[in-house]
Amino acid sequence: MEKNLFQKLPKVDILMKSEKLEEISKKMSYHNYYQAVKDGIEFFRNKIKNREITDFTEDEVISKIKEISGIKSRPNLRRVINGTGTIIHTNLGRSILNEKITEDLGEILLNYSNLEYDLETGSRGSRYSHIEKLICDITGAEGALIVNNNAAAVILCLNEFANGKNTIVSRGELVEIGGSFRIPEIMKLAGTTLKEVGTTNKTHVFDYEDNIDEETAVLLKVHTSNFKIIGFTEEADKKDIAELGKKYEILTMEDLGSGVLVDFSKYGLPKEPTIQESIKSGIDIVTVSGDKLLGGPQCGIILGKKPLIERLKKNQYLRAFRVNKITISILENIFQYYKDEREAIKEIPILNMITEEKGKVLERAEKLSAILKERNIENSIIETESKIGGGSMPEETVESYAICFTGDAVLLEKRFRGNDIPVIGRIKNDHFILDAKTLREKDFEEITGAAERIFL
Repeated sequence: MEKNLFQKLPKVDILMKSEKLEEISKKMSYHNYYQAVKDGIEFFRNKIKNREITDFTEDEVISKIKEISGIKSRPNLRRVINGTGTIIHTNLGRSILNEKITEDLGEILLNYSNLEYDLETGSRGSRYSHIEKLICDITGAEGALIVNNNAAAVILCLNEFANGKNTIVSRGELVEIGGSFRIPEIMKLAGTTLKEVGTTNKTHVFDYEDNIDEETAVLLKVHTSNFKIIGFTEEADKKDIAELGKKYEILTMEDLGSGVLVDFSKYGLPKEPTIQESIKSGIDIVTVSGDKLLGGPQCGIILGKKPLIERLKKNQYLRAFRVNKITISILENIFQYYKDEREAIKEIPILNMITEEKGKVLERAEKLSAILKERNIENSIIETESKIGGGSMPEETVESYAICFTGDAVLLEKRFRGNDIPVIGRIKNDHFILDAKTLREKDFEEITGAAERIFL
């Protein structure tokens, strides 16, 4: 019996020519298609060997090959549905973009571009010229430079202005960002020596001044955007740091971290220091991330006095840290929106989610809940709290609503995550929930389909 089953297994070359697999074969590379067919046959070979089946049909083999083909055709980096409620979710790619930006980006990617070509003179141009003036107009800075992330921005600046010298930082601002990257280690890599001043909870301007000597090159202020010290605390005001730098002719710098151009207090949220305020304070150099509260692509933005920015453009590290046309195209679109704050709030998805009224989130939750109930999928709506995320505004949450499912929370989390388009939620009070704050209506069909496969 077992021998007959082995003999019944179809040949690889015959299956590869099967009309039933023709559509799949056209969508896959030859190598992946061949491997999928081979793996499908091997699956049944093992079933026979382990005596798990007593018979099978060719259609069953073809069905298995189609299943394997789907997995092999799936890219490793792919779309997921964010039902966690964390708006700037670092593990899920942080800021998302609107369709217009992706359309403009497609135009750049599908064609040649004037990335480093001056259309007026017909000679070589600078990739940074496409966006520098726009960024300066929005932020009030004299000059601007883009690198591939904020850590690179800090390294570049400290290497240029403090290599072989000391950089003074408050003990309360020696932050660690994700992946165990720490300010002291970044400073060491840049070639500058860290000089800690003050205490963890209190640092005064005189702490900086008392530690200035002939080896001091930079007074660095770091915004603690991913944690907060509360209680008996004090920090030196950036304006006072700027004045101190002028007094001793020492460069002042602020790593603002998240970087925001909108005053969130106008939308009922706690105030976060803005980029414009840092520039107005007189600080010489300000660095920020592009893909957090700014709502753009991953990049580091360096803002500051024009002569200092020009020096940075000549630093050898810039070649290693330079951004590509994708980043420049996206960032240009993002800053165009910031010409009008109302348009920025409307068109930049991250800002739209952060400032969205609670009632609109409830409407979205009710709509999804009703669709699920129409498909006989039991659920309820609960009040919850969403997070800003991305190492931004660590103490702040935003009121939200979530779809709550009945059943084994751990198992449901795993099964939703295993969907073709993974649906990522979270477990709260032993229930699996999908937070409507980060769900979009275009996600509903896929969520409903996943729920049907899981529950019905």
